Amino acid sequence: MKITTIKENGVEIAVVSSSELIITDVQSSLDFIATVNYEVGCERIILNKSAICEDFFNLKTRLAGEILQKFINYHTKIAIVGDFSVYTSKSLKDFIYESNKGKDIFFLSNEKEAVDKLSIV
Repeated sequence: MKITTIKENGVEIAVVSSSELIITDVQSSLDFIATVNYEVGCERIILNKSAICEDFFNLKTRLAGEILQKFINYHTKIAIVGDFSVYTSKSLKDFIYESNKGKDIFFLSNEKEAVDKLSIV
């Protein structure tokens, strides 16, 4: 896992890239939040979709809700970046749509969009 930081609009954002799965369950998401916060002190994170297990995107597993609740509890905003058009589930599309209307969790197609969303003060 490689962590770099971007400062936009006076806001520090951690950009995390990894070729391996980082988030596979609730505990790994807590470890991830703690690691990013410890290493770079950021509470706003951009993470590539490929670093999250596929079960996350199957809402029937309830994994997405449990994991994202941890981000909310620890006041950490996250933008997950990738191609979400590969999923056909209407409930997942609705979940993504509703998340993107909020202020804490985003599902976006590229890093530029993620920086724009996360740098709003």
